[in-house]
Amino acid sequence: MVGGGTDVEAAFQWMIKKSGGGDFVVIRASGSDAYNPYIKKLGKLDSVETLIIKSRKAASEQFVIDKIRNAEALFIAGGDQGNYINFWKGTPMAEAIQSLVEKKVPIGGTSAGLAVLGEFLFPALFDTITSKEALENPFSQRLVLDKHFLKLPNLQGIITDSHFVERDRMGRFVAFLARLKNDDWVKEAKGIAIDRETAVLVETDGSATLAGKNAAYFLRVSNKPEVCAPNRPLTYRDISVYKISGTATFNLANWRGNSGIAYSLSAEKGFLVSTQSNRQIY
Repeated sequence: MVGGGTDVEAAFQWMIKKSGGGDFVVIRASGSDAYNPYIKKLGKLDSVETLIIKSRKAASEQFVIDKIRNAEALFIAGGDQGNYINFWKGTPMAEAIQSLVEKKVPIGGTSAGLAVLGEFLFPALFDTITSKEALENPFSQRLVLDKHFLKLPNLQGIITDSHFVERDRMGRFVAFLARLKNDDWVKEAKGIAIDRETAVLVETDGSATLAGKNAAYFLRVSNKPEVCAPNRPLTYRDISVYKISGTATFNLANWRGNSGIAYSLSAEKGFLVSTQSNRQIY
């Protein structure tokens, strides 16, 4: 899982190793096949291909389905996650991606590709939303969440986000968790948010390490928001945060980290408050 920005070579090398040097497939709904030469130079592979799937019709074509089912590594490129949901969700292509899970094929994504990896997601169907907007009104018409595009091991019950610190997305991420709990989608709301130029590499047992330059954040909360209503600022207290950077690690199976920084956040009438000594939210 890559947080966007400049690609993290170590993440692709990790996927190549997990693939056994097989057939590496990149999928996207726009853009080009520029990933092909980039990935080829990072390791020995049987093949590298990019599929640009721009419609539900294309997502039902047998050629596309076969290419994905036969992939030995699959990477979802950045772009517009709204297109991924509109064009791919509920199609034979999505079923083909899901079939890779049973074969333990490594699946990754960056930016919009990361956004669709969790069980829950922000599809940005009505454009993006800022932290300020989401905290001021967690029922904004632009704050619409979706679920069940994919069911990946270790990412059930989890929502993901990218470009985290760069685009100051902590506030909106807290609002996402608030909506998950308020709308009774989960018993416990969990989220993974990753900075640009940073990757979280998750093993089958749930253990996760970091690659790249920056940090990743793991948020969890079990209580419901105190105030989460249309056109009212969000109040949501005691959200646990665990930040990892460098050699710090995290385990998704037991939701515990090692050598990272643990603290709590609260939204108080639309403003975030941190328990860190410097009061920083990141």
